Amino acid sequence: MRPALVLVHGIGGARDAEKERDSWLAALASGARKAGHSREAAELARNSFAETTFVYYGDLFTRPQAQGRTAQHAGVEESGALRQMLECLIDAKLDTDPDKRERHVLEHARAELTAGQQAQGSGDVARRLVNACTTLLALPGIRRAGQWASGRLMLGDLAQVTRYLARAEPDRDGRTLDERIRDRILAPLGDGRPAVVIAHSLGSVVALECLHHHSGSVPLLVTLGSPLGMRTVVRPRLRPQPPATPDCVERWLNYWDRDDLIAPRPWLERDMLPSSTGCLPESARVDSDGIWVHTATKYLAQASVAGPVVEALRREEETAST
Repeated sequence: MRPALVLVHGIGGARDAEKERDSWLAALASGARKAGHSREAAELARNSFAETTFVYYGDLFTRPQAQGRTAQHAGVEESGALRQMLECLIDAKLDTDPDKRERHVLEHARAELTAGQQAQGSGDVARRLVNACTTLLALPGIRRAGQWASGRLMLGDLAQVTRYLARAEPDRDGRTLDERIRDRILAPLGDGRPAVVIAHSLGSVVALECLHHHSGSVPLLVTLGSPLGMRTVVRPRLRPQPPATPDCVERWLNYWDRDDLIAPRPWLERDMLPSSTGCLPESARVDSDGIWVHTATKYLAQASVAGPVVEALRREEETAST
């Protein structure tokens, strides 16, 4: 029985799960070749190396009960969390000593958010949040990458994080949005085989919480561009508290890029308690080419990311065959 490889995506709009799976595997194969694993790279490209599942949950943000709901329809608490998130992203970027033009954009966006704290109406708060995101779109990396066509769309994607953590938006059966998302990730973990889990962006938040409810073996958890280190927005809202490595995880590798806007506090070992066996995240920086570095495929194409994934899957395959 081949080991499982579970891929968990992050924020963003609708996507084709099969095409995304193939894209992630192609990037992972590229990184595996760079790491000297040519045979495994060929098998990854053919999707024959592991029992691979790309877990898609993006549709849950746009189901009928949530239609018409955007960041502009958020409640007071969620709007406050969105503002905190943007402040965290901006302040972390300012700490990287950006050039004069980038600093001007960041400080302008920060001023818009600060002014928003005094706003009385929810509509005015929403407009200021959108305005701040529109300002951030002027940053060279985001602008040239064309990741978002407008500040409204950017805010809507970022709001997926706060919507998940709000533990709200129940369906007809009373199951909240975060519960329904976790059900999607837990499903492929339920067949009992060891699973290597790769989680990107918001997916790292979901995967962490899911794995606290998983009794099977996870020889390797890999998180990419994770917002788990956001101490004012994400970390205090995680479940369970205080945040810790799930007991089922044998090793946790966390990767971040200095230019990744969504991973502002990347040293997760400073913010997590160890598991019962002493496992803590091991954070490592990567440097990707191109303009927009937050995409999962940019991370997966790195030898330092793909190498440990291939080695963990190969060990589990060899163990199963003995």
